[in-house]
Amino acid sequence: MALRLALAQINTTVGDLRGNAEHIRRTLNAAKESRVDLVVFPELCVCGYPPEDLLHKPKFLKDNKTALKDVAAQTENITTIVGYAEGTDKQCYNAAAVMENGSIVSVYKKGKLPNYSVFDEKRYFSPGTEPVIFEKDGFHIAVTICEDIWELQWPDQFLDGHKQKLDLLINLSASPFNLGKFQERKDILAQCSRHFNCPVAYCNLVGGQDELVFDGRSMIVDPQGNVITQAKEFEEDLCIADLEKTTGNTLAINPVTPSYVPSEPLDEVFEVHQALVLGTRDYVQKNGFSRIVIGLSGGIDSALVAAIAVEALGKDNVVCISMPSRFNAAETQSDAEILAENLGVEFHTVPIANTLDAFSKTLESVDGWDENGLAYENLQARIRGTILMSYSNQFGWLVLTTGNKSETAVGYSTLYGDTAGGFAVIKDVPKTLVYQLCRFINTQAGKEIVPDSILTRPPSAELRPDQKDADSLPDYDLLDAILKNYVELDHSADEIIQSGFPEEQVRKVIRMVDRNEYKRCQCPPGIRITPRAFGKDRRMPITNRYNP
Repeated sequence: MALRLALAQINTTVGDLRGNAEHIRRTLNAAKESRVDLVVFPELCVCGYPPEDLLHKPKFLKDNKTALKDVAAQTENITTIVGYAEGTDKQCYNAAAVMENGSIVSVYKKGKLPNYSVFDEKRYFSPGTEPVIFEKDGFHIAVTICEDIWELQWPDQFLDGHKQKLDLLINLSASPFNLGKFQERKDILAQCSRHFNCPVAYCNLVGGQDELVFDGRSMIVDPQGNVITQAKEFEEDLCIADLEKTTGNTLAINPVTPSYVPSEPLDEVFEVHQALVLGTRDYVQKNGFSRIVIGLSGGIDSALVAAIAVEALGKDNVVCISMPSRFNAAETQSDAEILAENLGVEFHTVPIANTLDAFSKTLESVDGWDENGLAYENLQARIRGTILMSYSNQFGWLVLTTGNKSETAVGYSTLYGDTAGGFAVIKDVPKTLVYQLCRFINTQAGKEIVPDSILTRPPSAELRPDQKDADSLPDYDLLDAILKNYVELDHSADEIIQSGFPEEQVRKVIRMVDRNEYKRCQCPPGIRITPRAFGKDRRMPITNRYNP
């Protein structure tokens, strides 16, 4: 007995029901051309993931079901499993339809609903209670969705009595990327396959959706927990394998399409780079923009955002603006121009000195105004933000902001200044990782894209004479380590201090993080990279007197 199985790892868009259905149909036809018997698509791929409060709209749910039926009509001679939303706004399920020969044969409803980190499924869905186990060409196949197999108690419940004859467990997924997630995912799949003593075919979503990036890497794992074949990372793929069962019930899994299992684990910097490129491309294009604009300061953060943007969108769709004041050194202004030249992007210089003087002169009528304090420094950033937003309004370009996670965490940014924009590419990238990414880009290019002087110069906001980030913040190695403990691991101040970090710096950093929640609530969305990002992951009250 033989079964040709395909994992259709596709990039869908939330709410684009017709577009998603058409994409599924195209992929379905490609599977038919490869003589596939059973093709699996990702979780909620008809409506896109996560659909959030669209699920509260009755018409959305009805249209989503209509789109599913349009797909079902194309399933002649091929069994197809597709994720969609089933039910009404009163009782809705995260579901998978098993379809063949033009009909929906059965519907599986997800039983375990994640409600942690970026997931809010209990807000939208009711849990399913019944299994779906079907037979295809002599294979007994069970259907599960994502979280179902992360808690093995759930499959145990409904597979009790079927375990001995189960030949394949299928899992539709929309599992977003963060550092360390891929290995965790492989461990779960290996545990599941060994537990049920059968292969697991895991089909994951790929693409960017607001703050989330889905990395794909669909795979088939054998009963011993070994990855037999894997789809590409961070791009669409159709992963095909033949499953053959002998008379002795021995199962062989033979990849048909090339397997993208790397010989060694992917470098984390490479993974983050790929996630940033994909997340940027999809956010810009799925929201209807064709070009973007960036304020290029000559510093490391804007250099990285510009390089990522060029990889994501092409050099012809990236515009960089230098906006120097009298505090910007000639070296940084030159580096901005060199970087733009290395990237091949359109570059403009818009000096702000006269605008700054005019603003300051206007404010002289305010009792107590002077040019020596923080307000004057921030005024420069706000002028730059206004210029970038004016470009955006005039030409329809999206502004990419350039703040990193370290600065975002402690509020080392200007509200309505450098935080002004439509998308924050490196919002969840710690400063130390920013440097690694820039070096990676140079290594990949085989030449200097980001000038070495940008990589070696002490970072500065250049808003006053001889200003350095180190004047206001701990060294970034120390800062990022403290932030990881406090923000990502939820360690208290005492726990962090007891682990060896200097008390004064720990308490200073924590105060800065807690006091700047109001800024983060007003910043644009950005790509989630770490296991706990600001935004969907970490939701703290703005008015908050708790002292950790």
